[in-house]
Amino acid sequence: MSVVWGIFLKRVEKESLVKSFLLFFSSQTLLIAILFFTNYQRELQTLDNQIFAQMRICSFNLQCKNYKIGFVNTKGHELYKLYKNENGVSSYFSIPSSKKHYLKIYLNKKEYLQKIAKIKKTLLVQFLILEFFIALLSFGFAFYTLLPLRNALRLTEEFIKDILHDFNTPLSTLRLNIAMLKRSCATNKQIPRIENAIATILALQTNLRSYLHSHSHQKEQFDLEDFLRERVALIQENYKDIHFEIAHTDATLMTNKDALTRIIDNLLSNAAKYNKKDGKVHIQFENNILTISDTGKGIRNPKRVFERFYKEQERGIGIGLHIVKKLCNELGIKISVKSVPKEGTSFSLDLSHL
Repeated sequence: MSVVWGIFLKRVEKESLVKSFLLFFSSQTLLIAILFFTNYQRELQTLDNQIFAQMRICSFNLQCKNYKIGFVNTKGHELYKLYKNENGVSSYFSIPSSKKHYLKIYLNKKEYLQKIAKIKKTLLVQFLILEFFIALLSFGFAFYTLLPLRNALRLTEEFIKDILHDFNTPLSTLRLNIAMLKRSCATNKQIPRIENAIATILALQTNLRSYLHSHSHQKEQFDLEDFLRERVALIQENYKDIHFEIAHTDATLMTNKDALTRIIDNLLSNAAKYNKKDGKVHIQFENNILTISDTGKGIRNPKRVFERFYKEQERGIGIGLHIVKKLCNELGIKISVKSVPKEGTSFSLDLSHL
């Protein structure tokens, strides 16, 4: 079976499949439930009519196997009508030889409820059988509606793979030429800027590769503080004027290290990139919450930062934090952001499920 029909669905595909299934199934179930309730009311009416017809026949021949017979005063009782009360159901019929009494034919409450329970059981079995077929039909419809989304995702992934492949040759050429240029013009101040630009492209390439793969099933155990110091050391090479502070922690994580690396690297590089001169980045882990705070420019609209292509600065293309959000969803990490323009930004990662 091809990848498109593979066993493992991506998170967005699972979400789409579940929502489509629930929409089909719930709407059909509601319709069927209304029809069965209407049918139940009709069956009760049919039962009452049947009981009354049997009582009437019984009043002629008095051969009442399923009903009991009694006599009541004529006052307060109406003939040829089915009564329901806490004792059961009953009906009254005239006696030719008596003007003071009526013939009472009745069915006790227990026997009447048994007949109703039988109707309920029959309808419930029919309802469950129908629900089973509706569930199958809903799943078929949901999976069918999922196909356009899966095809679109496949085309997107193929496009990204082609872009990544095309990156390799020019990037290799650039890195080779920069290395040659450094040997001949080591004092040129433009070379570090070019190297930083290349590093940014390489980071984007790595982020796009992470975007293509699912990481939720690939886990390893590692020390959080060692991991953070390792990532900070690499980021700090490109931002010498930014001071990074890491609060001590003894925490150990069990998750996909590569995906978490992409998350932390994006957040740390953004905290440094959009910080003020001689700014600070503070990293703290407390109560299972990892917080990365900076003293930078801040974000005008924090609610939109995880949208694809949204950006408030000229630098970048606006997909870094979108990828961060996707990776957090895959790893089961809840991410939130607080920001004050011109004061700084704080990202919080809830790692309680790792």
